[in-house]
Amino acid sequence: MAGTALNQIADDIARNTGIARRKPEDVTLIAISKTRTAEEIEPLLEEGHRVFGENRVQEAQGKWPELKARYPDVKLHLVGQLQSNKADDAVELFDAIHSLDRSSLVKALAKAFEKAGRTVPCFVQVNIGDEDQKGGCAIADLPALLAEAREAGIPVEGLMCVPPADVEAAPYFALLAKLAAENGLSGLSMGMSGDFETAIMLGATHVRIGTALFGARD
Repeated sequence: MAGTALNQIADDIARNTGIARRKPEDVTLIAISKTRTAEEIEPLLEEGHRVFGENRVQEAQGKWPELKARYPDVKLHLVGQLQSNKADDAVELFDAIHSLDRSSLVKALAKAFEKAGRTVPCFVQVNIGDEDQKGGCAIADLPALLAEAREAGIPVEGLMCVPPADVEAAPYFALLAKLAAENGLSGLSMGMSGDFETAIMLGATHVRIGTALFGARD
């Protein structure tokens, strides 16, 4: 299953980047392995895939140190909300953070970077649909948060969003791309199993795919 699904998604990325006059290597496929066991993840590792995403620091701590010891070139991305008190742990384990969304987290990450002696590229998560139940920086607050992050030495690579469910995602992806361009950012973490092809057409540089790779959860 894993190899077949991985090849299919790689083909889909190649086809859609071609239509958009982009290169397949311009899009990073993040395999979302949240709630998946090490046994479920390993087939993808054996196929050669090396970029994975997790939602929770504690869950990732339980399975990834051993996997990373065996596959040291793995790049692990945190795509879920990050509590400020978990910043040290996140910086220790992850190679990118997609959920920078508030001033307190800027401060916590800056301290964690200094303590760890390393920095981790970050994406600012934008609450693109202005939904109360979702994390993310309000659109109106984005310039100030970016300025604060840059002043604190946070390496901001781009923007991330999760559009509202059950509506057409394209306008939200287009808006995120517009916001990134206005703020001098090239990275766009957007698109999941059901809409990643649309996201690629609108400039996604990172797509976050779980179900299409691993199958539906029981």
